[in-house]
Amino acid sequence: MTEEVNHADATSEATSEAGVPAPKRRLYLPLPGLAAIGLYLAALAGAFIVGVVRGNYPPLFLFFPVLFIAATGGLMLLFRWAWALALAAVFLLAIYNMWVFSQQHLAPALVQGLLNWVFFLYLIRVEVRSKLK
Repeated sequence: MTEEVNHADATSEATSEAGVPAPKRRLYLPLPGLAAIGLYLAALAGAFIVGVVRGNYPPLFLFFPVLFIAATGGLMLLFRWAWALALAAVFLLAIYNMWVFSQQHLAPALVQGLLNWVFFLYLIRVEVRSKLK
């Protein structure tokens, strides 16, 4: 006779060698908002790289794309350090763009500043912080 294995019971509880049930692994999936913020930071990194190549920014500004790309990758993996890095980036960019708008009255600076504020308010939500590891 063939022996049937109940796969539901076999996969429901994994046990370690000592016979103690192993802790259940939580499945971490990136939130859609974190993916959007990651894409935004990646686009900003590309804009900074193009600006440095064209000569609009000094070469020292290549430091920012490195941080933005690191924050993007870390956000996709739900790391807390990447959340802090992205939070600092969008907060500082929001303040900078609001300052540019107040001094020069440029509408694109207002739009980007408001977008950064929306991302900042999303990142500080309790639901987002609770998903990070």
